[in-house]
Amino acid sequence: MIQKIDAPISVDLYFDHKLRKVFPRLVIWEGREYLITKIGLHHAFREGRILYHVFSVESPSLFFRLVFNTESLHWRVQEIADGEPN
Repeated sequence: MIQKIDAPISVDLYFDHKLRKVFPRLVIWEGREYLITKIGLHHAFREGRILYHVFSVESPSLFFRLVFNTESLHWRVQEIADGEPN
């Protein structure tokens, strides 16, 4: 089931200097840690002068849509899904 939410979230990142890319590798949400096993789509968009990066990632149990605000340097989770039909 897909749930739309908007909540702060902690994200552990990995930077690969050879590829010059950043990858989320761990999400901490509501006191639980979720190891990222797959990174899906990544895109960026602007609202005014603020640039946002959106990552679609999977853990073994949940899908997350994460949004990174480059001005405040804060992460938010916008959507989670457990793979079950709505």
